[in-house]
Amino acid sequence: VQLQASGGGLVQAGGSLRLSCVASGYRFSHYDMGWFRQAPGKEREFVAAITYNGGSRYYADSVKDRFTISRDNAKNTVYLQMDRVKPEDTAHYYCAVFTGGRYRDTANYRGWGQGTLVTVSS
Repeated sequence: VQLQASGGGLVQAGGSLRLSCVASGYRFSHYDMGWFRQAPGKEREFVAAITYNGGSRYYADSVKDRFTISRDNAKNTVYLQMDRVKPEDTAHYYCAVFTGGRYRDTANYRGWGQGTLVTVSS
């Protein structure tokens, strides 16, 4: 499993950013996917998840109504559209493959990759 996240950068509070994660090495369309983030000095936390066919989506309360997870199985890519960002959204963002259980638990994912850094200025 290889996951390459990109699209991070510096954005002002209230702005938007779209993250992408390209997957390879497994049958992408067969697996649910998730996005997590980790701020300096904090534990990695759940952001959003999407089922294998995009039929269901799940969000952390902190990003609900601001972020949107989506996927394009033809491109082996999962996206995270980030709108109305806040300084507390500053973190490294990671995508991962869901292996079963609770979506919010990091232990239920694999293939994390190197992540992409999002910095939100106030």
